[in-house]
Amino acid sequence: MSIHLHPLIERPNAATGARFEGGTLACRCREHQVKVKIGSSIAHNHACGCTKCWKPEGAAFSVVAVVPSEHASVLENGDKLSVVDDTALIRRFACNECGAHMYGPVEREHAFQGLTFIHPELFEELEWPGPEFAAFVSSIIESGVNPDEMPDVRTKLKQAGLEPYDCLSPALMDYLATWSAKRSGALPA
Repeated sequence: MSIHLHPLIERPNAATGARFEGGTLACRCREHQVKVKIGSSIAHNHACGCTKCWKPEGAAFSVVAVVPSEHASVLENGDKLSVVDDTALIRRFACNECGAHMYGPVEREHAFQGLTFIHPELFEELEWPGPEFAAFVSSIIESGVNPDEMPDVRTKLKQAGLEPYDCLSPALMDYLATWSAKRSGALPA
């Protein structure tokens, strides 16, 4: 298979920090890096095939996790950041020079409001919890992957220990559905 999934999927070795409690994200610039402090552990770390997430050059997937928004703050060179798409649910702040997405808070009313999406591979620290599953796998077709290659992509993800989903994991989908049911009155708030 000629598709490059992601370096952390194909050569996992750093993401093993079971006791990880936060760190510093750094953009890919050689000088004057944007730095973002993450003051908690990460959750729901996963490979994402959507077309909006930042990916390393040539990778079909990103690796993305969430933290409570109150635990994400810009430390250095925030003047280099701008929002990639102001209409998107996730307000992805990217470095204007290297293009790395540094953090993406969900600020409007949604089940994920109060969470911030980050790319753990940008941590200066080497040990953090690794990806748990793969989401929006079919979306890589929208980026130009031949649909005939999808069985091989799913096989390779499973071999890496990542269950492939064409949405989010069942636990996250249950969380979204519960939030919607409570909001509509189908379940008690």
